[in-house]
Amino acid sequence: MKKNGVLLTTCLSSLVFYSAHAAPVPAKTSPHGDTAQHRTSRTAPRKNPARKSGTPEATVSNKAESIVVLGSGASRETQTLSHLALQEVAPGTSPLKTLSKLPGVMFTSSDPLGAYEWSQQIIIRGFDQSRLGFTMDGIPLGNLAYGNDNGLSIGRALQTENNGPATLAQGAGSVGVAASNDLGGALEFTSIDPTTKYGVDVAGTVGSYGTWRTFARVNSGTLPGGGRLYVSYDYQDANKWKGDGIQQQQQANAKFIQPLGEKVKLTLFGDYSQRAENDYQDLSLQLIRTRGYNVDNITNDYGLAKQIARAYQNGTAFPKGITNQDQSYYNSAGLRQDALGYGRLDFDITSRLKGYATVYGHTNTGEGIYATPYEATPDSLGGSPLSVRTTEYDIHREGFIGGLTYKIAHHTINGGFWFENNDFEQARRFYPLSESGYTGSSVHWFRNNPFATQWQSAFNTKTYQFHLQDTWQITPAFKLNYGFKSLVVDNHARQLEGNYMGTPVANTYAGGSITSANGFLPQLGGNYRINRHNEIFADFARNMAAFDNSTTGATSPFAMTTAAYAAAKNSLHPEMSYSEEIGYRYHDHRIQASLTGYYIEFENRLASISPVSSGTNVQGYASILSNVGGVTARGIDAAFNYHFTDNWSIYASYAYNQSTYDDNLTTGGVTYATKGKSVVAMPRNLANVQLSYDDGSIWGNVGMQYQGCRTYTYTNDQWIKPNDIFNLNVGYRFHSHNWVLHGLDAQINVTNLFDKRYVATVGSTGFAVSDPTGSLQTLQAGAPRMVFFTLRKHFF
Repeated sequence: MKKNGVLLTTCLSSLVFYSAHAAPVPAKTSPHGDTAQHRTSRTAPRKNPARKSGTPEATVSNKAESIVVLGSGASRETQTLSHLALQEVAPGTSPLKTLSKLPGVMFTSSDPLGAYEWSQQIIIRGFDQSRLGFTMDGIPLGNLAYGNDNGLSIGRALQTENNGPATLAQGAGSVGVAASNDLGGALEFTSIDPTTKYGVDVAGTVGSYGTWRTFARVNSGTLPGGGRLYVSYDYQDANKWKGDGIQQQQQANAKFIQPLGEKVKLTLFGDYSQRAENDYQDLSLQLIRTRGYNVDNITNDYGLAKQIARAYQNGTAFPKGITNQDQSYYNSAGLRQDALGYGRLDFDITSRLKGYATVYGHTNTGEGIYATPYEATPDSLGGSPLSVRTTEYDIHREGFIGGLTYKIAHHTINGGFWFENNDFEQARRFYPLSESGYTGSSVHWFRNNPFATQWQSAFNTKTYQFHLQDTWQITPAFKLNYGFKSLVVDNHARQLEGNYMGTPVANTYAGGSITSANGFLPQLGGNYRINRHNEIFADFARNMAAFDNSTTGATSPFAMTTAAYAAAKNSLHPEMSYSEEIGYRYHDHRIQASLTGYYIEFENRLASISPVSSGTNVQGYASILSNVGGVTARGIDAAFNYHFTDNWSIYASYAYNQSTYDDNLTTGGVTYATKGKSVVAMPRNLANVQLSYDDGSIWGNVGMQYQGCRTYTYTNDQWIKPNDIFNLNVGYRFHSHNWVLHGLDAQINVTNLFDKRYVATVGSTGFAVSDPTGSLQTLQAGAPRMVFFTLRKHFF
């Protein structure tokens, strides 16, 4: 349900807890100075160097490319998924879903590809996406919140076919990661490079519920001036698996690499995407018990939607089978349009000194819409008991990232700077509906004719981050990383006047400015290689998350009224995390294994609370954003990757996380016993097992993902049952010299193989202190079994 943007802003992101560590980029030497060596123990063998016939040569490092790489040599827990692992799932699948096989990662979504953004939820060691760092080729993607005020999702930044290796650090990202909120880890995505040979790749996918997707990419090969270029485009369309509506996206990527002499390289990248998605209705435990998992919006029944609205507005009985006005909406949707680009120079100043400089820009226009029974259309504009309510977004941001790396003796010293200027506008508007409504299954923009603007706001955020780090190879076996970052984020808000049918309406939300700043956020880590197969590592990290800068953000001071902001401003502190971890890794030509234990303290947790009880709130006291305590987490992450024959391998991961609140919560004049209770949405147990086969032609894998019990209330009075979901991926690569079959491969992907009904996302509309009746609609149902078939063809 989107009627309140994020219902129950008692901290969707602030009472879900997050952690902090640092991770290297998976290369011999990362741009942040941390050295990582990656062994080639494989999840699947690679007899043929061209792992997929349609895969560009630049994406295949060698025929022993690892599917999962455990970060050998790193001083913190880190894993990397290869380009190949991200391609074995159904095209269009979010890489976030594929990454969920790594230890400690919980990802859920109510669509089979994990691309539906309203239900996307990724939690790592108890920290949800609003407190994780996300980058693509080093470019910040923001906090991945649904109503994102500072970025965009990886699925809108990069086509899945163009995903290169993706690296996860379960703690905090390295000190140079461009993120102002990475309390609990970082995910660093990369794009593949253009190939040196000319080629054309095309692919087509068909699947359940009318799914179809087309993709084409043209690689120029090496051009006369030495440059290389690719341009790609895809279009994807699917019906919802329940109810009426579509999930649709079109996207284009382009990447150009040009050497400028022997010591300088220029990289240019551009992305354009349009996404439109009709929503699935949020469910409650009560609805699931009484009506099942298939309750959804009533987009195909405008007459019933009008009856529900009139019953609510007139105080009369609801139609049969309808409990309240929020059970099923007529329609709701999310619309996003993005353009992202960057230019990067890499240069070798001397044999010891290297550097890079990147400039980037991003624009976004978005709407979250739903047909609301809470505001009728004026009679003069059509008189429907419904109107369309939008939350509208506009982002214009530009930034600079630069760094230098200097090697001297046994030291690799790295420093860098990140600056971003972000202008964000947000508004809540209402648009008229006639008695005949609008085409039920359509998703289209509402612009230029609102009859009411409830509020509109303009924000500016300036981010400054400096980092400095040294990697000291003290002995051939022992390496020490130590460094820090300084982070300053200045938020400014300006509230604009609203209107109703031309009559001015006062905007009661707060304006002003607030700064999040910390000059010393240290990271310290070490790695000791016992012998060629065994190593141990340990690290410590301290991190800060800047305040949100929006009218609807769960940790935004400007989501308060002017009076509440004035009362709270001087007492607010940014959220902080302190994390420690120690681990062990083993690696040889067939086995990779790791075991990590961690301890985390999360401080200055932010929540929106009411100062008085509802019964005594006769003066309408506004909720106040406050620091309400902390969270403590302890846990282990384990991963095992065994290539036990030339063609067979098994991968397994397990994570145990015990995250509990340190304090009781007082809101509405009532103190609730939350101390010692489990953090919402994060299960204590997560497990993955994947069995893989690959003989160079036939390949396949079957995997199981297990999620333990989760709660969506801070008092833990409601729990969601555990689930174990199986997925199957199989394919065949043709090696014929026949021009029709040459460069052809086919694959079948089956999601939710055993068609299990289960709750996927928990907390889609927020969390509650308690829900004794199980009536809070904040759950999303998991998709049933779905099958997808893909053909790829590489030409030339």
